[in-house]
Amino acid sequence: MIGQHVDHTREVGNQRKGDGVTHLHLDCFSGISGDMFLGALIDCGLSLTELKQGLRQLPVKGYTVKAQKVMRSNIQATKVDIRVREGFTKPLSFAAIRRLLSQSRLSSYVKHHSLAVFSRLAEAEGHIHGVSPNKVHFHEIGVIDSLVDIVGAFLGCQSLDVKTVSCTPINLGSGTVQTAHGTLPVPSPAVAQLAKEVPVFSSGPRLELTTPTGIGIATQLTREFCAFPPLTPTAVGYGAGTADPEGWPNVLRVFRSYRGASRYGTLEPIVQLETNVDDLNPQAYPFLIEQLFARGALDVCLTPVIMKWGRPGTVVTVLASQPSVHSLLDVLFRESTTLGVRVQEVWRYVLPRRIDTVRVRNGSVRIKTAMINGFRKAMPEYEDCRAIAERTGQPLHMIMEEALHNFAKHHQRSRFEQPTARRSSAKSKL
Repeated sequence: MIGQHVDHTREVGNQRKGDGVTHLHLDCFSGISGDMFLGALIDCGLSLTELKQGLRQLPVKGYTVKAQKVMRSNIQATKVDIRVREGFTKPLSFAAIRRLLSQSRLSSYVKHHSLAVFSRLAEAEGHIHGVSPNKVHFHEIGVIDSLVDIVGAFLGCQSLDVKTVSCTPINLGSGTVQTAHGTLPVPSPAVAQLAKEVPVFSSGPRLELTTPTGIGIATQLTREFCAFPPLTPTAVGYGAGTADPEGWPNVLRVFRSYRGASRYGTLEPIVQLETNVDDLNPQAYPFLIEQLFARGALDVCLTPVIMKWGRPGTVVTVLASQPSVHSLLDVLFRESTTLGVRVQEVWRYVLPRRIDTVRVRNGSVRIKTAMINGFRKAMPEYEDCRAIAERTGQPLHMIMEEALHNFAKHHQRSRFEQPTARRSSAKSKL
């Protein structure tokens, strides 16, 4: 179905393995559904045969999975159709789906993420209809087809060895949609519930562009929502939606890439929170910093500045991962006098690092090391050195110098002893 394109994609992937991590970027300019996501993965190189083999680990019958090339507004895309035979369309409860997943032979990765999506779908439906999630019957998302979509999505990511996923803001569509509960506005109540704290918008033809299954998969996989992160694409896939409105390419575009590999380490997104403060008691800053680190800050920096009317002030800068942002905002607003915090996404290069331990005269010290262009950077852990200094009365700087000296001596000895060990091993085989 993909022909040479599949082979070429896999060949590139094999060549680049070890240079970075496999990343998917979802371009949801026309929304997302489960079948669109599967189609885009197949268009990116996922084997349909391998997908079907993986789905056989699920104790479910009565369906077929087919994929074909279609046109959507002059863009060729892969359309995945899951056809369910009569007699297999009865709604399933969340409890029944949970049993099916637990009884399957799927990997723990696929089970975990599939169950997480269904759990959130059940919570959304339960909230809308005022029932417990365990009593929810999935009318709106179908039964077998949605199960195959969701499980297939994570089987596909597993097969393509996807490690990270980013996503654009999601186009929900507009107008109305026909459901088992009658005519409802777009986005449907379930999609609206799942879209909490997710960047969304509405554009294009008046129809439903994002389904509950689609947004469930996207939000489960996505680590960050952004317009377009730095990537090195190796394949671009298009998954077709069912609708084919005139003049609008109803497709999900997916970029398969190797991301963040460079001579400077891994490029990763983080969030920078920043605020200017000129009226906080200086005694409060140590507690503020302590609370920020406790809530997940990667780094905290205080910079003295001159603010309006010549007042001396402080710029509080916090670096964090996206999931920690709200907790850190709570701390900044609660523990400082600020009335506003600037938030922006930034990128940072992170060198691969490791922790070694060396012996010093009065204890052990961890050494954080990193490599850059063949040179090794090493730094003793301050807290370890401080603990020894407090316990022994020895000057802190002497403990740090001894730790670095012992580490360098051990590293040099290891470098020269290793070839000898290999030669001895080789000689013993003769």
